Amino acid sequence: MSSISIDRSQSVGGTRTYEVRTYGCQMNVHDSERLSGLLEDAGYVRAPEGADGDADVVVFNTCAVRENADNKLYGNLGHLAPKKASRPGMQIAVGGCLAQKDRDTIVKRAPWVDVVFGTHNIGKLPVLLERARVQEEAQVEIAESLEAFPSTLPTRRESAYAAWVSISVGCNNTCTFCIVPALRGKEKDRRPGDILAEVEALVAEGVSEITLLGQNVNAYGSDMGDREAFSKLLRACGQIEGLERVRFTSPHPRDFTDDVIAAMAETPNVMPQLHMPLQSGSDPVLKAMRRSYRQERYLGIIEKVRAAIPHAAITTDIIVGFPGETEEDFEQTLHVVREARFAQAFTFQYSKRPGTPAAEMEGQIPKAVVQERYERLVALQEEISWEENKKQVGRTLELMVAEGEGRKDGATHRLSGRAPDNRLVHFTKPDQEVRPGDVVTVEITYAAPHHLLAEGGVLDVRRTRAGDAWEKRNTAEQAKPAGVLLGLPKIGVPEPQSAVASGCGCD
Repeated sequence: MSSISIDRSQSVGGTRTYEVRTYGCQMNVHDSERLSGLLEDAGYVRAPEGADGDADVVVFNTCAVRENADNKLYGNLGHLAPKKASRPGMQIAVGGCLAQKDRDTIVKRAPWVDVVFGTHNIGKLPVLLERARVQEEAQVEIAESLEAFPSTLPTRRESAYAAWVSISVGCNNTCTFCIVPALRGKEKDRRPGDILAEVEALVAEGVSEITLLGQNVNAYGSDMGDREAFSKLLRACGQIEGLERVRFTSPHPRDFTDDVIAAMAETPNVMPQLHMPLQSGSDPVLKAMRRSYRQERYLGIIEKVRAAIPHAAITTDIIVGFPGETEEDFEQTLHVVREARFAQAFTFQYSKRPGTPAAEMEGQIPKAVVQERYERLVALQEEISWEENKKQVGRTLELMVAEGEGRKDGATHRLSGRAPDNRLVHFTKPDQEVRPGDVVTVEITYAAPHHLLAEGGVLDVRRTRAGDAWEKRNTAEQAKPAGVLLGLPKIGVPEPQSAVASGCGCD
């Protein structure tokens, strides 16, 4: 792993470039922003868009929850092996949950990897890269406990107006299908004052929307002995001037208490949106999953939320084909879906995760049965999503303008934005300038299962400090020398991702 004759084909003016590839949940997205910030703080610059492994440093921020996560990682590492062999100065680092789990195995299977680091010590990445370069050997460092909250590290945020704010890390639950607690450790909460100070600093930079982030976000306060700490935090966010939108992910039904519902309903900038993982509607399956609630409790929470916040959009996660699931169990899941009328459900088929109790359970369901149930669930949820979206037609909504969320916007002469309940809305581009982060008022004219349209004229445009922040950043990026192509920021809270839509899909 000599670094004597360094190929600078992607370097900029002698400065080494980096690329971070992220897999998994919002916690990983948040960590990747910090990894980027750490590298830039150490003097690296982001590689051009589409560099595809041609950066001087390629970092994989891995997930151990997704199906075949290890095979995908080693396949990607194998793809980079010949590139690294032809570029002696190139370095490869692997972090995240899979790194925490597999540790030395990664270097054994892919000896061209330079650095392996875990979920608890992402702040060590620049030091480990330099140590690997000087010593010319792989560095494997996996901390067993958290060294620093991700939010306390340098950052390169992908959005000028939306930001993640970590309020806790780790999880105290023992769900049988989930390996996350073993990899991220027991729950550890940040002090409320530190969280609010970070939010205020972000707002001062132009951020107008924050998402409070935790593996089990509404259990916040458990290690401080305050069961109402999360509702107090939501209300405190409501007092921050300039903070227009507050979201959070992911809560656990066990810890979802009435004081949180009241705080959501009574705090104007807490958005009418709730992601509440169900996983299964069957009481026996929930028991086998070690989920500490049952169908009646879950539907009771949904009923209370709808009573307090009538226009709330509720989304969920559902696992199909958990070991031992019968047709009757599956019908109970369909029943909950019909009763809850989710705006959207992130549905995925159960597959074994090495190291979890469920992987060793009897009654593993044949793939064909799981597939057939999955298709029935998706068809039902698609129908409900469309019906719920049709109820939005005729409503007048304020949208926070986004960038990059409308893939066909250029061809259709539209822009896109998020409604308060986080529904995606495509709207006719107005004559006046509208920037990501600005707020527009539109009337919904058409509904599809996964988006809304506002085909009439924009009723109002409100230029915001968030829009100013986007414009300032965009101008600064364009003004950089031609060789430094950091790419435009991707504005807006990232879309939930498949099987790990929220909190690794295990909340």
